[in-house]
Amino acid sequence: MGRVTERRKVIRIRDGAVSSRADTLVAEEPLEIRLNGKPLAITMRTPGDDFALAAGFLVSEGVLAGQADLQNIVYCAGATADGSNTYNVVDVRTAPGVALPDITLERNVYTTSSCGLCGKASLDAVRTTARWPIADTPPLRIRPGLLAALPDRLRAAQRVFDRTGGLHAAALFDEHGDLLDIREDVGRHNAVDKLVGRALRDGRLPLSRTILLVSGRASFELAQKAVMAGIPVLAAVSAPSSLAVDLAAETGLTLVGFLRGPNMNVYAGEDRIALGAATTHP
Repeated sequence: MGRVTERRKVIRIRDGAVSSRADTLVAEEPLEIRLNGKPLAITMRTPGDDFALAAGFLVSEGVLAGQADLQNIVYCAGATADGSNTYNVVDVRTAPGVALPDITLERNVYTTSSCGLCGKASLDAVRTTARWPIADTPPLRIRPGLLAALPDRLRAAQRVFDRTGGLHAAALFDEHGDLLDIREDVGRHNAVDKLVGRALRDGRLPLSRTILLVSGRASFELAQKAVMAGIPVLAAVSAPSSLAVDLAAETGLTLVGFLRGPNMNVYAGEDRIALGAATTHP
C-alpha cells in the first residue's frame, strides 16, 4: 500500500523568510481489528504490515501463542456503506479450538496506561496470561558496549523516518547485536506488534534469545508485549515507567532505559548484563 506517507502544503518560516512548499508527513489511519468476524479493537496506525500488527496485538492479548493458532487474516471487503474496501478493517480467523476472550463493549483491556486499572491488576493480568516464562537457557550475557551500538543501527535502518521525522521504531536484534527485523509506525506499540506478529506468522515465537529496542520510552504496555512474546531484554532510548519496572522485576525481564551512546540505566534483570565489561562506581 502506498499510504505510508502523504504530502501536505506547509508554510515555512526560516530566519524571517516565508515560503510555501509540500511536506512529507507520516500517514495515520484507524485500523479496526475483528476476531472471527466480531469487532475487537481499533488502533491508530501507519498503514502497512497490518496483518502482522493484528497478529502481534493478539499475542499481547493472550489469544495467539503460535503459528498453528492462526487460520488466516483478511481485509474486510465492503467495509463501508457503499461496499468499498478501505483496507482499514482486518478480520483474524483463529484455528479451531483456540480459546477466545469475552468480546463485549466493556472489555477488560489492560494494555494501555489509560485503562483505569490499578498497578496490581495490570501485573496480575500479564502474569496469568503469559504463555512462556522468560527463560533463556543458557542465559544471555549482553555486553554494555553491544547495547550501546544498537540505537545507531536502528536509526540507520529507519527508512520512513528520514522522510518524515514522525515515526517510532522498534527493532529486534539477536544476542550478537545483528538486526533481525525493524518496523516503523506512528505508535510505538504498533511497531512492536508488527515485529511480534511477523515472528508469529513465521513460526519464531517465543523470541527467547533476542533484544527488543524501542525508539522512545518504555511503558508498561511495551514491557507487557515483550513478556508476552518471550523476549528477555527490552531496551529504550528514553525513560521507563514505574509499572514497566515493576513488571520487569516480577517476570525476569531485563529492562534498560536512557540508552544513549555508552550511557544507560539498568532497571531490572541486571544478571543478563555483563557488568564486568563496564567500569563500576559506588
